[in-house]
Parts: sequence; structure tokens; C-alpha cells
Amino acid sequence: MIFSRKTLMAAFLFVFVTACITTGLVLAGDYKITITKSNEVEASPLDTAIPAGYAFVGPQTIQNIVKETGPAVVKIETEVQVQRRYDPFFNDPFFREFFGDSFRNRTEVTTGLGSGFIISKDGYIVTNYHVVEGASKIKVYLTSRKDPYQAKLVGHDEQLDLAVLKIDAGSNLPFLEFGDTNKLEVGSWVIAIGNPYGLDHTVTVGVISAKGRPITINGNQFKDLLQTDASINPGNSGGPLIDLNGKVVGINTAINAQAQGIGFAIPSSTVTQVLDQLINQGKVIRPWLGVYMQPVTEELAEYFGLNKPEGVLISAVAENSPAQKAGLRRGDIILEFDKEKINDPEKLQEKVTKTKIGQKVVLLIFRDGQSIYVPVTIAER
Repeated sequence: MIFSRKTLMAAFLFVFVTACITTGLVLAGDYKITITKSNEVEASPLDTAIPAGYAFVGPQTIQNIVKETGPAVVKIETEVQVQRRYDPFFNDPFFREFFGDSFRNRTEVTTGLGSGFIISKDGYIVTNYHVVEGASKIKVYLTSRKDPYQAKLVGHDEQLDLAVLKIDAGSNLPFLEFGDTNKLEVGSWVIAIGNPYGLDHTVTVGVISAKGRPITINGNQFKDLLQTDASINPGNSGGPLIDLNGKVVGINTAINAQAQGIGFAIPSSTVTQVLDQLINQGKVIRPWLGVYMQPVTEELAEYFGLNKPEGVLISAVAENSPAQKAGLRRGDIILEFDKEKINDPEKLQEKVTKTKIGQKVVLLIFRDGQSIYVPVTIAER
């Protein structure tokens, strides 16, 4: 069988393009090749919307996204006043007798550096709380202006390491939108933009290495961080982690100093859940029960007279908490929360978190060999 030159060329292009798509490559110029019924070869531009998690990186994809999103990324400089003990003569009694304690303490101003990104046309900015913690002055630098804007801390949450700032810079600022982290898959391409070591608008590229990482950072326990191999360095904190649609899927927050290519970001799904509260209330409002808990082991079940290990044991009750006001006490075992069985502390914490402030719930408690129902009104922490 003899094939025409046009047919052979069309077949070659078809195989080549298929291989490019399979391996995640794109032809120069971001064009796709199609073969018509008459064996004609046609080239047409690719669609600009790239599904989250789709490994489809072309020669212009990253640079186009950076050009579009970069102006909304800001550099943040802070000034923090610190009281330091100062005694140049090492507590010499003779010196103190003549000069007293005037040299013992002095105020020093330290500076900090971080990143953030604008989320609205009128100048709301999201960053990490540790970037602006304790700051007496917060300066925000935009790419469109040399001089900084003075920023106001609108709201923050230390536990989530989130903060919202506000600058008065008009009502038509470039801003970024949040993407859906739940649709993000391991292996998805992401772009980190920030100011590591003060180097403005540094861009690094990598993939999502893992999701749902439980990490403890500065005493805060995170249960659902994104792990990425996109390079993140000091100064990147608070900057955006962007997918190939130009949406923010995470906030860069930490690195592993003992490793290379291991950085962590707060998922956008976590941010969007509390963003309105941070802007309108200045804080995250959390429902509170007020008990310290531990799992019920076989030994504890036998000690308290349970037939099997179930529920969670109250090891302590906080003062003036809803639990204390309801009469709960140390040694009680919570078996149910509003008719739903509880078998571990995480489950109970999740149920309390989803309960509205002021809502009354009924707990099934095992105490002194008996099961009793105790109503509790959930309050704000």
C-alpha cells in the first residue's frame, strides 16, 4: 500500500501532537494541530482556561500568568518596637550608684519583610499573621509605585497564621481571586510569587507534592497544609501560590530548613472560610465547649466500667466554659454529641466547630456507671 506524502505528514503530526499532550508538552506558540477529514493539517490557538491539576505547560504559559497576576502581589515591610535590657557595665554596683537604672532598658526598632497579595479593588490584602505580628508600622509596596502605602491591620488569627490588611490606594487596584483547593491534585503545577530576601517579585515554579499535611509551626498545629517543591525562602511568607488558571490556591507560609524542595502553604479553602470574619469582625469566631480530652483505651474503659472502649474522656474542664456551666466534670466520658456517636477527640472537636454560637446541644455522658443526658449551650471562645 502506497501513502501520499500529505497523508504521511498528517499521520506524523498526529502521532507527534498526541505524544506532546501525553507528556504535558505544548508546541511553540501554544497551538494545537488537528487533522481534517480531507487529511488537511490545521493549527488553532489553545483554550486559555486550563483545568486545575492539568499538567499542560507551554513555553508562554508561566510568563503570561506571571504578567497577569504579578501586579497584585505586594512587598510588606514592618517595624516592631522591642524593649531590650541594656547594661554596658554588667551590673556594676559602682556604676548603678551614680547613674541609677537609666541604662538598664531601651527601645529598639527591628524591621521585618514578607509578601502578600491584593484580594479586592479597594485595597484589602491577605498575608501571614507572623509577617505583621507586633508591628507598629506596616508598609506595603506595589509594583506600580515607588513609595509605600501605610497599611492598617484589619483582622488576624494567630492559630491559622492569617492576617488581612487595608491600604487606601484608590478603588481600581489589580487583585487576585481564590481557586478551589479541593479540585487541586498532587502533581498539579503551581507558581509561587514573593519577595525572598527582599528580592522583589521572585517567581518559582513547582508542583503540589502532597495535600493535607499536619505540621506544627511556631506552636500552631496545622492539619491541612499543601506541600510544594516550588522554592520558598524567607520573605516569601504571605505570598500567593497560584495555579495555571491564575487563581490563588494557597498562601506560602513555611519551609523546612533541613531539606530542599519542601515548602508549605495554607490552602485557599481554609482562607475563604474565615475571610469575611477577619474583614468584618477582625477575628475568627470559634465555637467552644471548654474541655480537654483524651481517647478511651481498653484500660480506661475497664477502670470506668465501660463494656468497651468508646467515647472520649474529659481530662479537665476549663474555667467559665460552657462545659463547666453545664456541670461537666473531669472523669466524664462523652459518648454522643446530639445523638451522633463520638469515638475520638478529633471527631468531637469537628462537631463543636460546626456548631453555631448559642446553639444548645445534648451530650450523652457516662458517669459513675450510668449514662445521662446533659444539655450544653455552645459559646464563643
